[in-house]
Amino acid sequence: MVIRVYIASSSGSTAIKKKQQDVLGFLEANKIGFEEKDIAANEENRKWMRENVPENSRPATGYPLPPQIFNESQYRGDYDAFFEARENNAVYAFLGLTAPPGSKPRVCLCQQGENGLIR
Repeated sequence: MVIRVYIASSSGSTAIKKKQQDVLGFLEANKIGFEEKDIAANEENRKWMRENVPENSRPATGYPLPPQIFNESQYRGDYDAFFEARENNAVYAFLGLTAPPGSKPRVCLCQQGENGLIR
């Protein structure tokens, strides 16, 4: 399973840049393998991301903004969902991965709602 993080390398938004750095930095620090998919430099990546973010996770207007996180082609969530999973020590469950030996994984019994995860 490959975690794919869709980012925009040339975003003018500092908020988006910080969110992208936060996700990528966490994955690197925890040695979770991932692929960066740049939507700014590759039209196919942008099109794929936009088409594969579920309807109920898209903004009311416009397109979904990076970072968007997938496990292979399965949508896992955006930055807000990632942040909530991290705060609840449930990142491995959020990503759909098995926690490494010696860690204490928490199972996320959450549902994706309009405004993020619902407990």
